[in-house]
Amino acid sequence: MPEILGELLAYEGLGWLISGVFLAGAVRGFTGFGAALVYMPIAGQFMPPVWALITLVLMEVVGPLPNIPAAIRTARLDEVRRLATGALIALPLGLLILFAIDPALFRYGVCIMTLTVPVLLACGIRLRRAIGPGLQYGTGTLSGFLGGVAGVPGPPVILLFMASERPAWVIRANVMLYLLVFDLATIALLTAQGRMEMMPVLLGAVLVLPNLLGNLAGAAMFRPERQRLYRSAGYGITLLSGLAGLPLWD
Repeated sequence: MPEILGELLAYEGLGWLISGVFLAGAVRGFTGFGAALVYMPIAGQFMPPVWALITLVLMEVVGPLPNIPAAIRTARLDEVRRLATGALIALPLGLLILFAIDPALFRYGVCIMTLTVPVLLACGIRLRRAIGPGLQYGTGTLSGFLGGVAGVPGPPVILLFMASERPAWVIRANVMLYLLVFDLATIALLTAQGRMEMMPVLLGAVLVLPNLLGNLAGAAMFRPERQRLYRSAGYGITLLSGLAGLPLWD
């Protein structure tokens, strides 16, 4: 055990990971989403794809917990249930692909998706139809697949809600609850498949505290009436993280 703790403290990029996790938590606490979009491009620079996913879901189960009770009161739980049902169908397939993917390809995929979401939303993409049950199930299925392959389940759900006329506080609550369900399901599947190795589990445990502090800081900054600021902050931080994580800069 002392040996692995020494390896943990000497882990390359640990300082960058802790800083990135705090920022990711602040974005999640402020907007209800975006932690994976901020964290995964950073994590992909320092660890294998499966490790990046393990650390993400472990810290993300704990970090948002102080904000969950309020989210339950605000969210539209029927929408969260449909999204989660779709995700659970496609998540196992996404994980199978993740286990075989090349790390460089993984990083490019994560960064491209990270950059695509804010660009589409900033260009004024808006949903012209009602968010019916079929669209919710389909979005959840796509989200579960992308979450398994690249550790970023958020983009389809973010696009769905932020392109709609939903108020910021409902979007924040819906996405926050959905992502918690996704994280719990991913941990269960990875555990059942014997993928929860000691080092990424310990890294995930170390990253819990900065993630939790970031979530608390972000939640303290959230003001429902400032919807333009809410959207702009999410776009800007996500773009910067996606650009910084590209393998081009190695």
